[in-house]
Amino acid sequence: MPNEGVNADSHTRFKDKLPHSLTLSGTHAVLEPMQLAHVVDLNIAANDGELWRLKVTRVPTEQGMQAYVEHALQQRDKGREFPFVIRRLSDKRIVGTTRYYQISSTNRNCSIGYTWYSKSAQRTGINSECKLMLLEHAFEQLSCISVQWHTHHENTRSQEAIRRLGASFEGVLRNHMILPDGRIRHTHCFSMLDTEWPSSKAHLEERLAVHR
Repeated sequence: MPNEGVNADSHTRFKDKLPHSLTLSGTHAVLEPMQLAHVVDLNIAANDGELWRLKVTRVPTEQGMQAYVEHALQQRDKGREFPFVIRRLSDKRIVGTTRYYQISSTNRNCSIGYTWYSKSAQRTGINSECKLMLLEHAFEQLSCISVQWHTHHENTRSQEAIRRLGASFEGVLRNHMILPDGRIRHTHCFSMLDTEWPSSKAHLEERLAVHR
């Protein structure tokens, strides 16, 4: 079977390049591997803007944060996700979280999401830099052939931001999810291919230069 060796190599690459200690560093922020010890700091970050009130992004309440982190770490241990906390370098404060999910070493792809930022970190260079670090690691270290995003149908700000990255709109999964409050979410899907990454990387670097 000619593909067996390729799949084994891909699995090994993903495992080696996604160690539990993985940290991605930039000039505005650092992506640190999520730990249970981050629960308090994540609650402080979510309080900045009362993010749990958002209807288009799922941010846990103070009572639900520990379960949120525990579940993320369980998914990491199963190799399905890799959650990060986002530490702003200017004041060393944690200002949000993001992660790889739907990780597939066999198909050499993953998704980026579960992303939210404190109000004070929004519309700064932090989001662009975090996306740059995540995409760079996915395409250049994990050798992904594609990366995907999935957003709430009403989250037009997120959809516009994903398009600005250079991702392509793939379509809508209608009635895709029933949210905790009973609302139905239609999911907008986007993707970027490895062949599209170089031009997207150059564009992201140009955008980041404005914040330096």
